Amino acid sequence: MQPRLILVLGDQLTPNVAAIRAGDRARDVVLMAEVMAEASYVRHHQKKLAFVFSAMRHFAEELRQMGWQVDYVQLDDPENSGTLRGEVKRALARNELLETLVTEPGEWRLMQAMRGWSATKVLPDDRFAVDHRGFARWAQERKSVRMEHFYRLMRRKTGLLMDGEQPVGGRWNFDADNRKPATSGQNMPEPLRFSPDIITREVMDLVAKRFSNHFGDLEPFWFATTRADAEAAFAHFLQVGLADFGAYQDAMLRDQKFLCHSVISTYVNVGLLDPLAVCRAVEAEWRAGRVPLNSAEGFIRQIIGWREFIRGIYWWRMPGYDGSNALEARRRLPAFYWNADTPMACLRACIKQTRQEAYAHHIQRLMVTGNFALLAGVNPHELHEWYLAVYADAYEWVELPNTIGMSQFADGGLLASKPYAASGAYIDRMSDYCGDCAYNVKAKAGPKACPFNYLYWDFIARHRERLKENPRMAQMVRTWDKFSDARQAEIKSDTAKFLSSLSGA
Repeated sequence: MQPRLILVLGDQLTPNVAAIRAGDRARDVVLMAEVMAEASYVRHHQKKLAFVFSAMRHFAEELRQMGWQVDYVQLDDPENSGTLRGEVKRALARNELLETLVTEPGEWRLMQAMRGWSATKVLPDDRFAVDHRGFARWAQERKSVRMEHFYRLMRRKTGLLMDGEQPVGGRWNFDADNRKPATSGQNMPEPLRFSPDIITREVMDLVAKRFSNHFGDLEPFWFATTRADAEAAFAHFLQVGLADFGAYQDAMLRDQKFLCHSVISTYVNVGLLDPLAVCRAVEAEWRAGRVPLNSAEGFIRQIIGWREFIRGIYWWRMPGYDGSNALEARRRLPAFYWNADTPMACLRACIKQTRQEAYAHHIQRLMVTGNFALLAGVNPHELHEWYLAVYADAYEWVELPNTIGMSQFADGGLLASKPYAASGAYIDRMSDYCGDCAYNVKAKAGPKACPFNYLYWDFIARHRERLKENPRMAQMVRTWDKFSDARQAEIKSDTAKFLSSLSGA
């Protein structure tokens, strides 16, 4: 067999990724390339770029230590073509090779591009429990596609938290136990932080020079960028955060950015941590009696349930899923999503945190920034591009369905059984944001009323015909219908005044 070029992408940083497993380190050459096309097709957070580039460079060293010949192209290489295809062509010529081997990418656009590359074999990404065809077969056989049903299948397939054919504890889902609000000043663990080494410092200098106009704060930079450090960060979470993760996973506090969250999705999504191994470690903590079942189950559900489900939806419904807009939302993304310049304390806190850390947990994304965009009628594609740009763990396969389907209900209910719309009362219950807000979360009308309150009812009114057929929303429609004409007019007036004050990004 002739030697081949093995292309490894920036979110495939694991030695057992399919293309590396299929290669021969005695003759094949691994290509890794930092290219401007992938770094700038959305304005990725500066921390995200620094993390990916540094993790790539560290992984190249890991492969070299394993005996691989690695051809690594840095972004500031004067000969860098700026595209993956260009770098593959250059590497083939430079190494006198004829064929390229690559593991399928996580984005449809890149998969389509690779299908047009000559002499390139694309292998399935088998780092997931279910392949594309398997998910599609499962989905097509069902009247409705719901994560909970899929999750039970994954529990049986992996054996995680199972007692024979039955779930441990007699229940599949302990989510009802995982909605406890936290209190201001409550002591919460911090994720393990790492000081930038020489490689990371070089990358940070590069990002500061080339991407200073991108969103986000580059420093302080504390992410793990090696496999060993990512494993240490996860081990730290198991010790200090997992026990209370379940109870407080939906909570939000101004002075606690991370609460009991693991903050490992960034590492899992690039390959520094193995998702199934992570789940088995969490299960082991429960079986050893060190953490409660609701925390272990809630964490595992996020990985083998939601993460696998979301990926299945993405590849099943692409192309075209990214253009879904069932609610016909057309408003431009407000400028404050980039600059946090808003008197709404919850949005200001979540966006500032996003700018500082390239991180916000799932409730901050779903029920604050996502909820506002849903109620205000923001174009879901603009919101999708924002989420893709600003979070270090965001890759299109995982971010797009979460935004289009879960957050914005733009697929009309394919993924979620109801729109995740809520008034200010939910945010007040689950956070301490409302205490220092310019608006009054208890007020329902007028210039000082929390905008979430009237935006919520205006959303119900705008989509009344659709929502009255939804079993989970029909009661809200009936409540709207019972409002007096004067109250309905007041809601519409407050909404119109508020939305007219927004400036688009």
